[in-house]
Amino acid sequence: MKTVRLPNYSISNRGYEGLGQIVESYGFKKVVLVGGKRALKAVSQKIRDGLRDSSVEILGEFIYGKECTLKNIEALKNKKEVLEADVIFGIGGGKALDTVKVLSYYLGKPCISFPTICSNCAGGTAIAVVYNDDGSFLKYEPTPAAVHIFVEIETIAQAPEEYFWAGIGDGISKKAEVLFASQNDDPIDFVATMGLSLAESSQDTLIKYGEEGLRDVRNNEVSRSVESIASEILINTGYISNLTNGEDYYYNSSLAHVFFNLSTLIERKGEYLHGYLVSFGVLVLHAYDKNYEELEKIARFNKKLDLALCLEDLGLKREDIFTMADHIEETLEWKRSSVALTRDKFIEACLYADEFGKKIKEEN
Repeated sequence: MKTVRLPNYSISNRGYEGLGQIVESYGFKKVVLVGGKRALKAVSQKIRDGLRDSSVEILGEFIYGKECTLKNIEALKNKKEVLEADVIFGIGGGKALDTVKVLSYYLGKPCISFPTICSNCAGGTAIAVVYNDDGSFLKYEPTPAAVHIFVEIETIAQAPEEYFWAGIGDGISKKAEVLFASQNDDPIDFVATMGLSLAESSQDTLIKYGEEGLRDVRNNEVSRSVESIASEILINTGYISNLTNGEDYYYNSSLAHVFFNLSTLIERKGEYLHGYLVSFGVLVLHAYDKNYEELEKIARFNKKLDLALCLEDLGLKREDIFTMADHIEETLEWKRSSVALTRDKFIEACLYADEFGKKIKEEN
């Protein structure tokens, strides 16, 4: 029997009013808070206020670390408060939320997501990205999705703008990757069809509200644009991910994330956010697919928002692409692709996207 479980979600402008009643409705009585240091500082009290008039007890509060690693997950598994909790609240950005999803999965417990930044869709997906201790990519870990996502717009608007900006860069990949990965599969099942339908519209929201939403976040303003972008990234793209990842198909990610994962193998100075790297990966995907209309459309969008346009933006050199390509067959996207992929075409697409992006960048 095929069963689809998607997270419930709640959106508020300020605070988590009614949180206690919602948590009680699931039958949870004891909770533990796990998240990033800044994230816990930003919303821990708001969560406590939301639980005040309920019977829900907070057993403890823990900083997860800085990366979603097996070492950090193991450390949390041994906490008495974590073991005694009915549910784990994941609080923070993608790495914190992924850590909590894997932790919950290993312990056989449910989790609830409280994304405090808008950098990716980890709060709602049924998969986590696990890294090695040195920050390089280790594996994807399939997990149950959070049972509920709580999105509080004030916290999103007050977070550092680069996370919102990078979230747009990551979100813009969803339509491109899903449509590219599914192009050879017809007919596909109803679940995947729902995912494709959601993916079709996801790019439009980001392009329509992206620039205005980013401006409002820079001014720490709660607005319709911020809510629209946050809803798209934190909820819709998470739904798309869960609907386009099945036993017989994998459309959840493709070449844009292949580029991201391989780029983590290259040691270089600087820190590059996931979504910033993925935003160039989208150009690589369109170059690979020879979809030059979309390539130009997204390149100009990237330029407008100061997202990545060329390898130099990412601290990469052209020769790095060949090193990255040596590991391409190790990626999940490569292994599960129904589209015939080749190493040489990947290299060609990266170099073409680099040259094209440079031209767009140099235009007045």
